[in-house]
Amino acid sequence: MSEIIRGDAEAALMERARKVLPGGGFGNVAFDIVIRDGKAGRVHDISGNEYVDFLLGSGPMLIGHGHPEVLEAVQDQIPRGTTFFVNNEPGILLAEEIVDAIACADKVRFTSSGSEATLYAMRIARAHHKRDKILKFEGGFHGMSDYALMSMAPARSGNFPQSVPDSPGIPQRIRDEVLIAPFNDTETALSIIREHKDELAGVIVEPFQRLIKPVPGFLQALRDVTTECGIALIFDEVVTGFRFAYGGAQAYYGVVPDICALGKVIGGGFPLAAVAGRDEYMVHFNRHAVAPEDYATQIGTLSGNPVAAAAGLATLKILKRPGAYEKIFENGRALMDGLTALIEKTGTAAQVIGEPPLFDIIFSKGRVADYRDSIAGNRDPLLAFNQFLRSHGILKGDSKFYVSLAHDAEDIAKTLSVFDQALTDKK
Repeated sequence: MSEIIRGDAEAALMERARKVLPGGGFGNVAFDIVIRDGKAGRVHDISGNEYVDFLLGSGPMLIGHGHPEVLEAVQDQIPRGTTFFVNNEPGILLAEEIVDAIACADKVRFTSSGSEATLYAMRIARAHHKRDKILKFEGGFHGMSDYALMSMAPARSGNFPQSVPDSPGIPQRIRDEVLIAPFNDTETALSIIREHKDELAGVIVEPFQRLIKPVPGFLQALRDVTTECGIALIFDEVVTGFRFAYGGAQAYYGVVPDICALGKVIGGGFPLAAVAGRDEYMVHFNRHAVAPEDYATQIGTLSGNPVAAAAGLATLKILKRPGAYEKIFENGRALMDGLTALIEKTGTAAQVIGEPPLFDIIFSKGRVADYRDSIAGNRDPLLAFNQFLRSHGILKGDSKFYVSLAHDAEDIAKTLSVFDQALTDKK
């Protein structure tokens, strides 16, 4: 199997990047690849190398790159106008579709990024309950706001519920406003929530945390205790929304929050995200329906952008068709099952974790139920595995295989062949 070869043009472009971009990149990935184009389940770099794409732009391209119906919708909208800063038809129609699909959504407010969506979700929880503290789970990723970057990927584990900042530049006071609990530890989480119920405005959680499935009963226990204590339950569905099911993880796992954050898939490859939730919370975005001191200001130059909304509508139309999710899950299961079989055949100390639309390999045989379990695996083999895949035409990030509707039998077969070589060659 031939390896990827980089050309002079790509090397020259990367040299230019290093002169104008910190670290020579956009801050998203650690490897030096310059993508030229994408179609369906594959992308090509500037050197002309082809990759089966399991990065999918970090998830938005659930139906694949360059889908003709999405391109048609975008090309139809662009001559009509690319942004207005006021209501537009595609944005209104997309909001209607989200309300119809997502169980917790009475209303929708658009943003441009998932980071904004989670930030505003936490803000309206605080506005409604008139309390300052938020509880999140260690290892939970909720974007780049100061609140979200508490104990997202701590190098050293702290004592629950104390939070640890993951970045310089975060005010010291934020540590006092964010409580941390272990994911999938129902007893500890409920104990912390009940102890601090008079200070907590909301509990924010990825219903599927990075790659870790919720243990049976965990999400329902969070739903029950937040209802009991009068606290908002927020699902961060930026990743899982419209990926695990048309109704998101709340439909897939059967637990409905008060508020959710959506992103990635709903923009069809364009910058678009949203906060969706019950009327009693979403009303805080309506200056005419609440007292001035209860109004949560939310303004975004590109919020509800008509081009992004048109792309999102076209994407959701495709996902609603019979068999779409069955195909995504079929692709994911084929890869997960094939990789698991190769792990067993080669005697590799590893396991596959996740759900069929979103999974990865962890080089550990131990239990993986929370953040501390997930980082206990051997990191070096994972880095080598990822590098081997990229050098043989399989593109993924440092963690996660995002699976798409566009991946076909040839993509699956090639990927499994590279998996076999990666584990057999011991590189």
